[in-house]
Amino acid sequence: MPAEPLICADTATRVSSVLNRDVKQFGKKHMFDTSEETCWNSDQGTCQWVTLDFPRTVKVSQLHIQFQGGFSSRLCTLEGCRAGEGLVKISDLYPEDINAMQRFQVEETVLDKLKITFENSTDFFGRIVVYHLGVLGERL
Repeated sequence: MPAEPLICADTATRVSSVLNRDVKQFGKKHMFDTSEETCWNSDQGTCQWVTLDFPRTVKVSQLHIQFQGGFSSRLCTLEGCRAGEGLVKISDLYPEDINAMQRFQVEETVLDKLKITFENSTDFFGRIVVYHLGVLGERL
């Protein structure tokens, strides 16, 4: 079965921070709006993160992410869990510091919640800029 996008309108998302708390211009919704003009821009600080609570159990197999070059992460840690359980590490990803969409295969994991932690930012102040975030796999 081909992988399908798992993030939908009912997926609850949270982020570690938003630049200047300006959610209208830099909020989390911009990672999922398919516009090349908008983005989530974190505030400064180490270890920015995104959590996704899916409305139903999913099997994750791919992560697609597009950073702004100069504001990317050299290390992305994926953690996940089933409802009511604690987060468990799934894998580490090593994105490039480029503007292009990057696609990563991940070990197929059944979960209800996914956390992506952006460690080791390429920006001196620790800011992360994401234009697109996609999680693909199978709805169970």
